[in-house]
Amino acid sequence: MTTLRLSELTISHFRSHKRVALEIDARPVAIYGANGVGKTNLIEAISLLSPGRGLRRSSAEDITRRPEAVGWKVRAVLHSLNQLHEIETWSEGGSARQVKVDSKASTQVALGRIGRLLWLIPAMDRLWIEGAEGRRRFLDRATLSFEPTHAEAVLTYDKAMRERNRLLKDQVRDGHWYVAIEAQMAEAGLRITQNRAFAISELMAAQASARTAFPTAVLQLLEGDEGLPASVDDHRTALSENRQRDLYAGRTLIGPHRTDLGATYAAKDIPAKDCSTGEQKALLISLILANGRALAQSFGAPPLLLLDEVAAHLDADRRAALYDEITALGAQAWMTGTGPELFDTLGDRAQYLDVSEDCAALVSTPTL
Repeated sequence: MTTLRLSELTISHFRSHKRVALEIDARPVAIYGANGVGKTNLIEAISLLSPGRGLRRSSAEDITRRPEAVGWKVRAVLHSLNQLHEIETWSEGGSARQVKVDSKASTQVALGRIGRLLWLIPAMDRLWIEGAEGRRRFLDRATLSFEPTHAEAVLTYDKAMRERNRLLKDQVRDGHWYVAIEAQMAEAGLRITQNRAFAISELMAAQASARTAFPTAVLQLLEGDEGLPASVDDHRTALSENRQRDLYAGRTLIGPHRTDLGATYAAKDIPAKDCSTGEQKALLISLILANGRALAQSFGAPPLLLLDEVAAHLDADRRAALYDEITALGAQAWMTGTGPELFDTLGDRAQYLDVSEDCAALVSTPTL
């Protein structure tokens, strides 16, 4: 089977870790250790092998190890679709992070073309009950996994919207100032909406076609009272017609930045926000697994999975079911937990990383 995996990972001066160097095989990696020893820091470093600011959305300066503050670096050897890539990403003195792929300066978008990463972290457990911004971010991460250029569309739209909002805040009423900006927003906005709709359809199809111990979620792109225009011209016209209302508000009130992701627990026909904590976690895991299955088909290999404290809110049976699905998918999942007993049903299907304040060491048989 074609795989996507890391075989080497080296991080230096990254948060709590001065240096960690690992050589790993294709199996999932179970990372365990006491709270505060840097387990999440390790998978955060891996998350920076994809476009964006990583799983914590931290600035380059915040990531650097103290007190040295010399900057940080992540180097990895990535096996992707029968090709080998050496990836380096780093920041010096808090500057914007840089990327090299196969020793050549590259862009973050290029990272999305050669690899796919998905993650689930404890902060996402409240996804269904907090604000729409987090759900949009979750959907955009899924969308980015299918379409690496989605990030460019989002950045283009956000930049144009900031310029338009400045005009609105300054009460600029001359329409000529808005025409070019609104045209740019309309084009990028339509791409964003189309990409998101495609991602939702892929997730729904992957859930429907799978036999899984995790619940199916019915997903919907919620577009607000105005809805979203079906074409660039319609979007541009809507922005123009809504300009007076936006001037009163001092900001743009319509567009893909106002959409939300709706989810319903299919078997019970209950909105995700009304489900129990355990059910909400199970729905999230179901979507991550569905995303992985869809990518195994569309990209040609399952993604790297970064699952921080994944055992939280899962009973022993569902935990075992999760590990069965990960290994059946063939994904190299990097999973963290406080003790090796959380991964006992994995057996030799995984490799184990024992993390302490002083080091991170691969062990063949964890001490239970």
